[in-house]
Amino acid sequence: MSTTTTLPESVSAVLGPRYRSVEVPVRGGDLHVGVWEPAAPAPGPVPSLVLIHGITASHVSWAELAAALPHVRLVAPDLRGRGRSRDLPGPYGMPTHADDVAAVVEALDLGRVGVVGHSMGAFVSLVLADRHPDLVTALALVDGGMPLVPPPGVEPEAMSMAVLGPAAERLRMTFPDRAAYRDFWAQHPALGPEWTDLTGAYVDYDLVGNAGAMHPSTRVRALEEDIRELVDGSSVVHALDHLRHPATWFVAPRGLMDEVPPLYPESAVDRWAAQLPQLRLVHVPDVNHYTIVMLRRGVDQLLPHLEAMLR
Repeated sequence: MSTTTTLPESVSAVLGPRYRSVEVPVRGGDLHVGVWEPAAPAPGPVPSLVLIHGITASHVSWAELAAALPHVRLVAPDLRGRGRSRDLPGPYGMPTHADDVAAVVEALDLGRVGVVGHSMGAFVSLVLADRHPDLVTALALVDGGMPLVPPPGVEPEAMSMAVLGPAAERLRMTFPDRAAYRDFWAQHPALGPEWTDLTGAYVDYDLVGNAGAMHPSTRVRALEEDIRELVDGSSVVHALDHLRHPATWFVAPRGLMDEVPPLYPESAVDRWAAQLPQLRLVHVPDVNHYTIVMLRRGVDQLLPHLEAMLR
């Protein structure tokens, strides 16, 4: 397990002094992992959470939560095919991501931990708990994890691309520099209107390549392989059918483009709440799919539940 810290200055400033990064061996190479250590560790075991990001995101998306939990060790990988783990080979898929995260938990000797997953990270969290139950204490599923329910007349294949089509288009674009990529994201209806230092760091970290032809870090093939499992992936269905850990599902009222209906409209929420009565449902007002974890008002609504999970 090696250490690396090369980051754009804007990213380092947001991640803060508690942050370090490590490389954990997994199939085909090393998984890049961000770690926020406690600012002032208390005697005894250090409380830890594992954080798993969304389908085209990176571990930098968790910086706001890390700032709000200074007494906790937070461990957040870049998933295979994303961020600084983009060069790890396929195949991808929820079982692969779950096994990669399990390797991180074991390599860092975290013991049993609470797992927080956002968007696709919530799906990975469920499969991690199903495949590696002895590594997990509880799950926080943030606007993700429940298979997406196609509206009447819409095929599952069309549903996944209808939800994430704009993201797929972005991955095929090139930008001359980080300033141009920031300008692109400034027009995004979910993140642009409430731009923060974290937004800038998140965007700067995402861009890779050489000046004049830079591009988002997520591999198109990784998106294409993973996206279908968000509708009816067998590993996700199995994990939900055999859910054995305490789990809380946080639902945002607006979607990936700040739209209504959100990723989980009321009919889908009602369906999953009825199908999984052991699942604790929490509505998080005044946020969208991104700002539920990337703005302080979203994080503040998650905190009481995460603190309880740590206890």
